[in-house]
Amino acid sequence: MEWLQKAQERQDELIAELQEIVRIESVLDESIATEEMPFGEGPKKALDWMLSQGEKQGLKTKNIDNMVGYIEMGEGDELVGILCHVDVVPAGSDWVHPPFGAVVEDGKLFGRGAIDDKGPTMAAWLAMKMVKDAGITLNRRVRMIVGSDEESGFRCVNRYVEKEEMPTLGFAPDADFPIINAEKGIAEVSFRQQASSKENEQLISFHAGHRMNMVPDFAEAIVRNMPEESEVIFNAYLASSQLEGSIEKTEEGHKLAVKGKSAHAMEPNAGINAAVKLAQYLNTVLTTPQSKEFTGFIVTAFANETRGHALDLAFTDEMSGDTTLNAGIVSFEEGKGGRIDVSMRYSVTYPYEEKIAAGKQATAKLGFDLVVDDNSEPHYVKPEEELIQKLSKVYERNTGEKAELLSIGGGTYARELPTGVAFGMLFPGEPDVAHQADEFVVIENLVKAAAIYADAIVELGTK
Repeated sequence: MEWLQKAQERQDELIAELQEIVRIESVLDESIATEEMPFGEGPKKALDWMLSQGEKQGLKTKNIDNMVGYIEMGEGDELVGILCHVDVVPAGSDWVHPPFGAVVEDGKLFGRGAIDDKGPTMAAWLAMKMVKDAGITLNRRVRMIVGSDEESGFRCVNRYVEKEEMPTLGFAPDADFPIINAEKGIAEVSFRQQASSKENEQLISFHAGHRMNMVPDFAEAIVRNMPEESEVIFNAYLASSQLEGSIEKTEEGHKLAVKGKSAHAMEPNAGINAAVKLAQYLNTVLTTPQSKEFTGFIVTAFANETRGHALDLAFTDEMSGDTTLNAGIVSFEEGKGGRIDVSMRYSVTYPYEEKIAAGKQATAKLGFDLVVDDNSEPHYVKPEEELIQKLSKVYERNTGEKAELLSIGGGTYARELPTGVAFGMLFPGEPDVAHQADEFVVIENLVKAAAIYADAIVELGTK
């Protein structure tokens, strides 16, 4: 079957549907959460829209507690899963194109979610429609599972696991081609200042970041009792560090702000952490104990590297590479002290208990407690599994390139399946702009991915 030709013939349809769903601002908003929309209005709207597409095609659909749903085709006892999500991280700042405008320009479609994960989801959806329209008989059912809380803790897919049939095997179109068979462990770790701030601390407040899985692109602090020449010194710091920011005098004290660059937490070095940059400056001017301890901890732990060496958490292996730490949410409140919430992506062979114990000791010496708030263990699928053998064949015949097995620091829904991998849709050499300003998907590659997914559905859906 000439899947690429069929996908090219339906390119306009693919783009139009992707534009529709990108224009839905499906960001978590728990402030308005209800039973009907547990993650807020946007995620529910995107989930409903996706399921309505399945209904239009006459396929079986189901909404599970307004958190997750599925669209199913084919027959048979066994189930193949295509695990997607339609929620997105907050837009952040510094966009040239409207983050929810779905603008097409220079062969790209721009928008939050274009590559993570609405673009890949729509490529997989077109693939399902192409297989259906081709009249191909599948003796395994193929179920697209659509989550609406992937970016904030997997509560959607956890609900699916509680209530619904689990696929025998499957893939998540939410990462890179060729095939990702190893995903690092993901621990949500908080570093909490042991001593509360005392009276007359210089640092009144410090805030940066919205999500642990994003490098914070903006940080702001209010500081009292700063020297008169502070504005000159801070602006000199910004200039020498090639940063944007501001400083102004208020009734409370000086308000300082720094702009950074957002990126996905799986590789913090791809961004510029605004919290770390602001803390580096403040650490040179603060003198009161808790204020100085707070900024000093940030500088020691995160200013020079993101691999956890200063906290005895570093580890690397050949299979999955370095452990990484992203200081995603950073806060300090007068009278309460400081807290840094970190997304730690750790290697597949990481000696977890041993390293966490060492990290707690190292952290305590710096005046902080290390608390593990959540932990998702690493995921690994052996190369000899049917899933990998079949997807390798699909990738190689559609691209002419060898299907190398990869590992990532990101976490996809594939880790929820005993036999699940991430399969596209970034092609080798493409930049990963997920969670960044002006996120985009290359339309030519979107079409190519749809063709690959159609071939994969037939291959996996046939025993």
